[in-house]
Amino acid sequence: MIVHLVDGTYELFRHFYGLRRFHKTDPPFGAVLGVLRTVVHMLEEGATHIGVATDHVIESFRNDLWRDYKTGEGIEPALWKQFHPLEEFLVALGVTTWPMVELEADDALASAAHLAAKDKRVEKVCIWTPDKDLAQSVVGERVVQVDRKSGKIRDEKGVREKFGVSPEFIPDYLALVGDSADGYPGLIGCGPKTAVSLINKYGHVEDFPADGLGKSRQQALLFKDLATLRSDSPLFKKVDELRWRGPKDSFPAIAEKIGDARLAVRAQDAAERLSKARL
Repeated sequence: MIVHLVDGTYELFRHFYGLRRFHKTDPPFGAVLGVLRTVVHMLEEGATHIGVATDHVIESFRNDLWRDYKTGEGIEPALWKQFHPLEEFLVALGVTTWPMVELEADDALASAAHLAAKDKRVEKVCIWTPDKDLAQSVVGERVVQVDRKSGKIRDEKGVREKFGVSPEFIPDYLALVGDSADGYPGLIGCGPKTAVSLINKYGHVEDFPADGLGKSRQQALLFKDLATLRSDSPLFKKVDELRWRGPKDSFPAIAEKIGDARLAVRAQDAAERLSKARL
């Protein structure tokens, strides 16, 4: 059994700005359609257990910890209007969907990966996002990141090659170098090489010597808290809940509404092939 976990928010952004290259105006459901086509393609390729995490709102508990943490400010209205329809249409497709409030989509992916990996029947967990935050969820060759755009699969060795540290130290690494996408700057004068050197020498930020960070110690601990994904959200009890069982009766009308009636046919065909494969 292979479990596929998809970053729905990332995919929505990717398709929205991808369409900008070919359209002078933004199709009302263009990005949503792109995400749905991506998911249906995964199902056609044989995915049986799949979950999609989305940010129902952009703000989370982290905004209470750091005033400059990312918000929904600046998201284009044409994109924002597609956030909630995406969740609704994924459910109609029959895909397990986690619209996150308080926690972020990344936290949901970390939690789902943690829960799925507990099941001995699961051969591999694929987290479909290039987001560096999720590198902390990688475990050996069993829980991996997949970058759909580049086609790269990043296991534990790949994380070390890219960042210079093991997955368990990714929150420490981000605390030191910062994450501009999430809105925290890291420590002044601490670039990737310095961060890797400090981590390889001392380990986790909490274990740095008292004079190792000086006055920046508390800020580093705060940034590590921001960077640490919450992996204890009870999204499901059994991994069987992620098994795709086909689209709902409402999906054909939705597919037609967003401009691709054939998408419903493809989804139904995929469901029938999956059903036959179980026999």
